[in-house]
Amino acid sequence: MKFSTAIASVVFFASSGSAHTIFQELWVNGVSAGHQVGIRVPSYDGPITDVNSNDLICNGGINPYVTPVSKTVIPVPAGAQVTAEWHHTLTSANTGDASDPIDASHHGPVIAYLAKVPDATQTTVTGLKWFKIYQDGLDSSGKWGVDRLITNKGKVSFKIPSCIAAGQYLLRVELIALHAAGSYPGAQFYMECAQINVTGGGSTSPATVSFPGAYKGSDPGVTINIYQTLSSYTVPGPTVFSC
Repeated sequence: MKFSTAIASVVFFASSGSAHTIFQELWVNGVSAGHQVGIRVPSYDGPITDVNSNDLICNGGINPYVTPVSKTVIPVPAGAQVTAEWHHTLTSANTGDASDPIDASHHGPVIAYLAKVPDATQTTVTGLKWFKIYQDGLDSSGKWGVDRLITNKGKVSFKIPSCIAAGQYLLRVELIALHAAGSYPGAQFYMECAQINVTGGGSTSPATVSFPGAYKGSDPGVTINIYQTLSSYTVPGPTVFSC
């Protein structure tokens, strides 16, 4: 089914006020680290829309972090399955909130990156080098990564590569909502960074990208009309790193 731009705009404005989301809990091999533990969690659930903003790195600019910011660094074995849990607000889980974990109109991809750092609790996040470890875009049935996250009650799971070097990392998990992405700026970027310490592993050094810089407003995965029949979708950013 095709929708006109006018209908798309109605859908956007009808839902945009209640559509936001926050990554606020990390699970490691099925065990939760705790709510807001080890994650740079903002107090407000709004999106970033400027791909050239430093806020695109770990959020926390226009959406100030909850203070004090968690100083926990979560231990994660290389090769472990991690699960990022998202909810509409910091208090919306299990409340019957119709927009929890995110409004159903907000179709788009789910993406995860890692950046190796000397200290996962360091304040500075500019200048880091990131590599993509997961992405879930549009499948052949027309379902999006965000659709699957909603079905899974806000959870998305993926593996930490088994061959990366041991040490501390920031884990950046991101949703991109494309319901208003027909022109730029329009796509809504939601991301938070978890502070992790990878144990075990190997010595592989993946190719990296920078934020900002990895995305452009003209990228076909950033500016796109999703209210049409799409045969494919190009997730923005680099290819997924594999050992």
